[in-house]
This record gives sequence, C-alpha cells and structure tokens, in this order.
Amino acid sequence: QVHLVESGGGLVQAGGSLRLSCAASESTFGNYVMGWIRQAPGKQREFVASISRSGALRYFAASVKGRFTISRDNTKNTVWLQMNSLKPEDTAVYYCAAALSLTQSTDGFAYWGRGTQVTVSS
Repeated sequence: QVHLVESGGGLVQAGGSLRLSCAASESTFGNYVMGWIRQAPGKQREFVASISRSGALRYFAASVKGRFTISRDNTKNTVWLQMNSLKPEDTAVYYCAAALSLTQSTDGFAYWGRGTQVTVSS
C-alpha cells in the first residue's frame, strides 16, 4: 500500500555529513510512523531512528544519538535522516520503513524501501 524510495546515499569521509531522503507514494503518509533501519555487511539489521505521525516524538539508537536527526513533512510525503559526525562503523545500507505504531525495533515496520548505500571512509 505504501511505496518508499530512498535517496541521498554515497561516499563520505569520517567526520562528514549526509542527508538521506525517503519519498512515499501515498497521500495517507501522515497515518504512519516512519523510521530508518540499517544493515552493515555481515551484520543483522539495526534500528536507527523513528518519528511519530505528527513529528512530535522521535527515538534514536544509542549508537547514533546526538549525531543523527530524523524529521518529516506530511504535506510533502517525505521523511529525512540527517547524519553528522559520521564514523566508519556507520557504513551500511539504509532503509526507510513505515509502521502503524511508534516503535524502537526493526520488528514493527510493515513497509520498506529498497535501501540506499552509505559508505564512510577512515
């Protein structure tokens, strides 16, 4: 029902910044909690951040808190992930996802994008 397309990934040096974008196809975008999940080579997928329907509540993994910010604009059907002070261990495929309730886990997301690669060099 919800189609998600990520963009903005790329190669950046440690300490640099990137902003990921996620565009949703549905006008019901505002009904969904949105989140970002990542998967590094050889590792399981990891929750990164989530944001409530109105944007009033935001959650972050301990590993990124203070460095990453999640935001959304329901009039544009778009959610962003601003990544600052990037580290080599942030290297992963980053996925945009949608859920029906606020969650801090990978389990609660029903709809997923195809991902965008983020590579941080040392």
